[in-house]
Parts: sequence; structure tokens; C-alpha cells
Amino acid sequence: MKIDLTDTTSSKINNALVQGRRAIGTPAIGMVLTLVIVTDEEHAYDALKAANEASREHPSRKLVVIKRVSRSPRDRAKARLDAEVRVGTSAGTGETVVLRLYGEVIDHAQSVVLPLLLPDAPVVVWWPVGSPVDPDKDPLGALGQRRVTDAYAAEDPVKEIAARSAHYTPGDTDLAWARITPWRSMLAAALDQQHADVVSAEVEGEGYNPSAELLALWLADRLGVPVRRTVSDGPGLTAVRLETKNGPVVLDRPDGSLATLSMPGQPDRAVALQRRETAELLAEELRRLDPDDIYESALKYGVDRLSDAPAAAPAAKAPAAEAAEAPATAEAPDAAEAPEAGEKPAPAAAKKAGGKKAAGK
Repeated sequence: MKIDLTDTTSSKINNALVQGRRAIGTPAIGMVLTLVIVTDEEHAYDALKAANEASREHPSRKLVVIKRVSRSPRDRAKARLDAEVRVGTSAGTGETVVLRLYGEVIDHAQSVVLPLLLPDAPVVVWWPVGSPVDPDKDPLGALGQRRVTDAYAAEDPVKEIAARSAHYTPGDTDLAWARITPWRSMLAAALDQQHADVVSAEVEGEGYNPSAELLALWLADRLGVPVRRTVSDGPGLTAVRLETKNGPVVLDRPDGSLATLSMPGQPDRAVALQRRETAELLAEELRRLDPDDIYESALKYGVDRLSDAPAAAPAAKAPAAEAAEAPATAEAPDAAEAPEAGEKPAPAAAKKAGGKKAAGK
């Protein structure tokens, strides 16, 4: 059932929700949270479709906030709120309210959303695109216990990850982090079977892929070893290589669906590692409403690592002969920080890695 409201108010929207529930005989119970989706008109359909699929696992009231920018100064000065109320089968599991804001009301979206939140239920705010640099300081983000962004939708995802670390607040998370959950689980399980120290690691994936950056930062943070980030043609993440004292542990996924896990002394194993849709990622993030300490640790470690990457990258790629001819660009300390693939790492790095064997710790 759909109810269209033009030039309306939050009070009239609440009345329409009650009328819709009465008309179809559905009580206002069973919804576990309020999901606020802040997006534009272009991405509203895909975002709402993903939210409806995720609501099968997490029944919720979905509030889609679309800020419509008017062209003329007269229209921009006139505040107007249009709404579309959906209940029953057209709203997935729960209820859906699509809010279109015009004029000055755009700057006061929180005043429109606040009366529509479910009482005594957690609030999750999700920006599919155009997320603020500091979600907690955003007026809508301040309403939520969890704030979900997606660095992959940013113009420069790597810079977006750095900005996230500088403005992180407990409760922040990113879908780029959810995309690497299967990779982290598989690598942690593989290292549990290898009783040997990890001395170095390499993460291979598409350029400007924030998930590859986060995976590299997570490995560097948890293992305390040098981690190289290399670029491939994709799709997405393609391989992770961990050098241990027993030999390499390799998780290779060239086609985006089926991966191969190789470990010393064991036969290669095929592993299902399908790239997941947005609905699955969103459902995963809605399963927990407490701060993600592991994400915070990896994200904050990334600030230092990203700042050191420009100095270490030339030394990692330059041949030994070029390094000898141009000592100003590739000095011995830089080469020790970023060893060549196949070379023995510096003793300090190996000693640092000795106390941390498993990535899951």
C-alpha cells in the first residue's frame, strides 16, 4: 500500500503510517530499528532495494531522505516536504517513508526525521553516496548509534579512508570494511593451521579500492609486519600472500568468485569467495550496534602507513643498481623498510613479527 503526500509535515506522515497499518491489518510491532538512508535521487532506487532485502533479516522502519536542490532562487527559498508512505508488501519487511526535501528545509532534515523515528529502538544512518567527512558531526548522523558510509563511492577512496581515520568516532563503519570480512576470516583460519611466524605480507587488488587498503592496514596492524600493496586489474581484491618461516600462504581469487588457498605442506583448496551485493553488506553491518574496535585499530594505523607509503614505494620497486646510482632517492634505511619480494626481511621486522602469529588475534 502506498500513500502519497505533497507539501506535508512529519505529523501528517505519522498519521498516514497509522492509517496504512490499519488498512492492511498490520500492527506496529516486530521492527527492531530505524534505518535512515541519506542519498540523492539517482541512487535512491538501488539504496532502497538493498535496504528492503536487508530488512528480511532486520525488520525496520526505513526513512529515505532525498535532498532536492531547486534551480531558481525563489524555489530554493521556499521550504516544502513531499512524502511517499509504503506499508505492507511494497515496503519489504517493515515500513518505508520516502522523504523529498526542497528549499530551506534541506538544512533542517533532522527536524523532519526525528519525529518519525521508532521509539526505544536503535537508529542506523547510512550514506550510500556523498557521505560527510565526519559522520558523527552531521545533523542526521548525530541521531544514529551506528553510521555507515561507503568509501568506494568517493572520488578518491584512499583519501577518504585517511579522512575517516582522522575523524573516527565510535559507531562509525564503512561498507569497504564489510567487503573484506570473508578474506579476514579465511586468512585467520589459515594462520591458525600454520604454527610459524609471518615475516611479510602483500595485498593485491584494483587501484583505488578501499577494501584492499583496509585489508593491508589490518594485516599490518594485527601482525606487525611489512605489508606491500600492489595493483592488479581486478575485479576487486585478487590475492593476499603471507610469507612465513615455513613458506608462503596464498589466497588467490582471479575471477571474483572462486579462490584458491595454498599453504605449505598441504594441497591447494578451492574456496568460495564470491563478491557480495550491497544488501548482504548492509545486513552484516546491522547485526552489531556496538563500536567495532578492530576496524578502529586498523583505520587509525592507516594514517601513519599512508603517510610513509610515498617514501617506501620507490625503494620497493627500484632495482639494486638504480638504488646504488641514486642514493638520494633510495637510501639504505628505506630499502630496509620495504624489502624486495623474495628478499629476506630486515631482522628488526622479523623480530617485531615474532610475537604475533595469527591475524585473528
